[in-house]
Amino acid sequence: MAVAEIVTIGTELLLGEIQDTNSRFIARALRDIGVDLYRLTTVGDNAKRITATIQEALMRADIVITTGGLGPTVDDPTRQAVADTFNVRLVYKEELWEQILQRFTNYGRIPTENNKRQAYLPENAMPILNEVGTAPAFAMESGTKTVISLPGVPREMEHIMKTFVVDYLKRRYNLENEIILPWVIHTISLGESSIDEIIGEMEILTNPSVGLLAYPGQTDIRVTAKARSTEKARQMMEPVLQEIREKLSENIFGENEDTIQSVVAADLIAQHLTLYVLESGTGNLVYEALSEHLSPEYLSGQMLDLDITHDTFKVLMQEYRDKKHTDLVLGVMLTPVEDHQELYVALLDSENFQEYQRFYSGPAGDAGRWALNVGLDLVRNRLKVLKGK
Repeated sequence: MAVAEIVTIGTELLLGEIQDTNSRFIARALRDIGVDLYRLTTVGDNAKRITATIQEALMRADIVITTGGLGPTVDDPTRQAVADTFNVRLVYKEELWEQILQRFTNYGRIPTENNKRQAYLPENAMPILNEVGTAPAFAMESGTKTVISLPGVPREMEHIMKTFVVDYLKRRYNLENEIILPWVIHTISLGESSIDEIIGEMEILTNPSVGLLAYPGQTDIRVTAKARSTEKARQMMEPVLQEIREKLSENIFGENEDTIQSVVAADLIAQHLTLYVLESGTGNLVYEALSEHLSPEYLSGQMLDLDITHDTFKVLMQEYRDKKHTDLVLGVMLTPVEDHQELYVALLDSENFQEYQRFYSGPAGDAGRWALNVGLDLVRNRLKVLKGK
């Protein structure tokens, strides 16, 4: 099976001036045709360093896909770097220059002299038509190895991946009907280490493989299978998924595209229950997350100042429940205390009151996400009890 590496090129990426979204798109496209991706590399606009990076990648991978560095300026060195990788010269392609001129004409613009640099490609390179931009892409083949250089502009890169690269790789590496299928199980209220204790023996599987990804208050379990068809991949992973579901049933809130807010919202609607969210110190995060899935018929809320006690917070929850005639009131208060965050979360309905106080010592910017997950998990568990009555 083919192995690929992605090399993103641009000093602006290393300086943090822009975010790399290209790698995610390419990685998913490769996954869907069964190409293994083991490494992503970012390198600045330096021809020698780009050449060294591509050469190293070719020692490990069959396919190297680069993005960026194909513009007309001096600091767009990808063409030269790829030529140096294969020890060939850059050659002028008149047909490419005509395409570039036509593209500028279509845009109502006049090219400058330096745009002509884009009509030079490494000798023996295969030009790839860029129908939505002025920078031609290209591919270089050497035995079983391939380097594909794509523009860094996401719209152009995505178009070329869809219209050329995917089909080209499927033909060149006989990838027809070969896919990598991922499946994600979302768990909550158990840390990564606790889940590892429960399913650790499954994490050494190879196909399907099992991996963990931790977020504040949430841990995802990713199961990935490689097979000749989606149906076969599903058959391979189903016993693994079923075992995970059995071992972690109480802590699983959803799978794949589910979020804790979408699951809680769906349960509220299914049970025809309304929720009032009272928040302090969260930036209204819980209410806003739920409002994407619930109309005002089911959801309302209020932000409060930080300077209130837990006892006052409880009194206000009761008052809002009586005043708004809502079925449940969720209270979430997040307070910074020296080197940690203090979370007070409470849930009130007609026959039950639950409250918890917890502490979060992770990055301050993640405290809101953690509070959201803890608070909505409390609602989720209560709705399960109410549904069973």
